[in-house]
Amino acid sequence: MDNLSDTLKKLKITAVDRTEDCLEGCLDCLLQALAQNNTETSEKLQGSGTLELFAHLLTPQSPCTAKVANIIAEVAKNEFMRIPCVDAGLISPLVQLLNSKDQEVLLQTGRALGNICYDSHSLQAQLINMGVIPTLVKLLGIHCHNAALTEMCLVAFGNLAELESSKEQFASTNIAEEMVKLFKKQIEHDKREMIFEVLAPLAENDAIKLQLVEAGLVECLLEIVQQKVDSDKEDDIAELKTASDLMVLLLLGDESMQKLFEGGKGSVFQRVLSWIPSNNHQLQLAGALAIANFARNDGNCIHMVDNGIVEKLMDLLDRHVEDGNVTVQHAALSALRNLAIPVVNKAKMLSAGVTETVLKFLKSEMPPVQFKLLGTLRMLIDAQAEAAEQLGKNAKLVERLVEWCEAKDHAGVMGESNRLLSALIRHSKSKDVIKTIVQSGGIKHLVTMATSEHVIMQNEALVALALIAALELGSAEKDLESAKLVQILHRLLAEERSAPEIKYNSMVLICALMGSESLYKEVQDLAFLDVVSKLRSHENKSVAQQASLTEQRLTVES
Repeated sequence: MDNLSDTLKKLKITAVDRTEDCLEGCLDCLLQALAQNNTETSEKLQGSGTLELFAHLLTPQSPCTAKVANIIAEVAKNEFMRIPCVDAGLISPLVQLLNSKDQEVLLQTGRALGNICYDSHSLQAQLINMGVIPTLVKLLGIHCHNAALTEMCLVAFGNLAELESSKEQFASTNIAEEMVKLFKKQIEHDKREMIFEVLAPLAENDAIKLQLVEAGLVECLLEIVQQKVDSDKEDDIAELKTASDLMVLLLLGDESMQKLFEGGKGSVFQRVLSWIPSNNHQLQLAGALAIANFARNDGNCIHMVDNGIVEKLMDLLDRHVEDGNVTVQHAALSALRNLAIPVVNKAKMLSAGVTETVLKFLKSEMPPVQFKLLGTLRMLIDAQAEAAEQLGKNAKLVERLVEWCEAKDHAGVMGESNRLLSALIRHSKSKDVIKTIVQSGGIKHLVTMATSEHVIMQNEALVALALIAALELGSAEKDLESAKLVQILHRLLAEERSAPEIKYNSMVLICALMGSESLYKEVQDLAFLDVVSKLRSHENKSVAQQASLTEQRLTVES
């Protein structure tokens, strides 16, 4: 280590004199010392004030530049050296060197920048602002035959792509084209894996999704799936999963999805369809998720239902009823839910027997499956009176809904159960459905739903409760009383911030409750007239009119 002290002293002198031979000798000694004991050498180097010299030695003309960059890269492997490297002003000259034509300089510069900025979002953001992304993409294109440089670029892309601020810069380069070109050339699993690690964060950006699709990435991914589907090797199974997951990610962008759908005639869409009946769980999952993504607009949904996709998804679900794969169940139900959104699809899906298939999963204890099951049923019965009545009279279903309405740990399942209960009443307008819900203890949940923080849910609850009061008040009376419905309605009308439709539907409900002696007595005791008469001057015409009608009813009845 005494030698090291001499070397550092010598380096200070030669760095000023610029005697190249002597300088090179000092740099070699330093590299040797770092190889023997990196930490100790780095500490000495920092203590000697040599780091500041390096900023002046990093010039494109100097034959020693690659070695200086290499020393910085080695030193910056130590976390305690990274800030001193920044303070010594090394980042700017290193970034300048990325324009060098010398491949060794480029490689060591890339390593140095990568190590200094390792794990630091703020330093990586600084590099992005200094414009390194277009420079690195250009380098990848020029030096694609240099394995070490290619790897350096990929590592840099992988780190930078994690930052949101990088996505726009990447999107303005030809990164998609370069990555796909590189991908096509790679045979080794490890190299492909590196490329995948860059593609995944990049593909989160919609503009880059489309660029990757246009550059032909999808065809590469489909080829991998075809090659690996029957393999039981661990690497192949992992690559199949990565490729199919990336494929699904590309379909999350509206433009990229539509481009691949090609009116339902696209070869990619056809290939994805063939994954659903496959025996490979990963492909079944990716196929169902892809269909759920294709089913994000009405035109696609209508085309797919007309071309038999529902039967394929029902077959898939049937294969996963007993001890099934939860992620496949969830994905297939997601696809069915999306397909059920267009009005013209509902009757077709009902007659295909979708509700029967979906109901097989009522016994599931997995909240994600429960959530999608509820959403699918709710979409299917929208404005379908017969189906709503049939489901609403199914005591097993209604009992399960009432149970899930209490799933405090799973807000999504709880919300969807309440909404489906309300939907069964609203769309069937059936006394039998209301009786089934009363017998299963569902009334109190609809009353609670009327106090939801979501206006849409409050509204759905109030409309369902008004139908209960109009059609089956006798059997629901006790439950409405014990759930304190009248007090809740008083609060909704008195609250300034209640939405106009909430005030309107609350008054409609008050009028409907007057048919019950006990409930009407509660209305009288709470002095509703005061609250209602104030609403006659409400800025919303419907609310003002309903207030006048309700006031008349309250006055006549009192």
